[in-house]
Amino acid sequence: MPVRKIIHIDMDAFYASVEQRDNPALKGRPVAVGHDGPRGVVATASYEARRYGVHSAMSAARAKRLCRNLVFVPVRMEVYKNISRRIHAIFRQYTDKVEPLSIDEAFLDVSHLPCATRAAQEIKARIWQETGLTASAGVSVNKMLAKIASDCRKPNGLFVISPKNVQAFVLRLPVEKFFGVGKVTAQKMHELGIFTGADLRRAPLSLLLRHFGKSGKSYYDYARGKDEREVISQRVRKSLGAEETFAADSADMRFLSEQLQAVCLKVWQRKEKASFEGKTVTLKLKFADFKQITRARTLGGAISSQKELFAAALDILKRVPLKKRRVRLLGVTISNAPHTQDGGQLHFDF
Repeated sequence: MPVRKIIHIDMDAFYASVEQRDNPALKGRPVAVGHDGPRGVVATASYEARRYGVHSAMSAARAKRLCRNLVFVPVRMEVYKNISRRIHAIFRQYTDKVEPLSIDEAFLDVSHLPCATRAAQEIKARIWQETGLTASAGVSVNKMLAKIASDCRKPNGLFVISPKNVQAFVLRLPVEKFFGVGKVTAQKMHELGIFTGADLRRAPLSLLLRHFGKSGKSYYDYARGKDEREVISQRVRKSLGAEETFAADSADMRFLSEQLQAVCLKVWQRKEKASFEGKTVTLKLKFADFKQITRARTLGGAISSQKELFAAALDILKRVPLKKRRVRLLGVTISNAPHTQDGGQLHFDF
């Protein structure tokens, strides 16, 4: 089978970089894009702000405590979308196989080109020339490795994992870097003595399937540098969501409401980036005993604002009879398929 050439392009602190580009007074200063208010949340932060620990989905109040000279600017989504369209037009001059992941990142299959690294260099240069913004690029033989590579030399970086270096690279990679390995999964792997790609490769497939279900097969392949997923240029998205696993289980409604707002912000950002329309809100709760429930509500039309999304999710949460059951994970998903005939009714799935 011919070796594939995959590029992953990821814009650097996209929203914040656009604001710094358009307002020279913001250059070199810590910038947070989002709402600066009592219940405000950071949408994204410039690299200057990230040095203080400021990051997306953080409350505005906490962000300002971490960085006293932080500058808040409002979200200008239409501006970001217009720039994104220009960037994706550059991608399509190199290949028809472009898979957008969001407004600011995409996979490109350039297997037909003689040199993927040169193509990535040209794309980065074109983006800078035409938009005044920097992007980081990763080049490798599959999507998993290309995405990992793009994060290796941020910002404005280019990192290549060539076919001959794949195995050595994967063996020393921390398990947290593998696709689909979040905080909870990484902790579970650590408990099993799995800390690096080398440890993961030594783990029998039967053990990974037993502890991680179907994902175990993916982890088994990733530890060997394998990822057969194709770059799909036309994808019909049916849903999108986000979730948060708490450091400590909680039954406190105020805490859960605050976490729900942060998760809803992440969902709304992903919805805006993907230009996705959805009308069904699904709340997912996993309890301290690992039992899980989902409850959903279908609205009368497409969700029109982050405020409407949060209000719907919060209403569902308030109707869940927690009875002091402690929650360890909270997630929100929006989809374009109705769960019920009556848009005002709740759907229960246990």
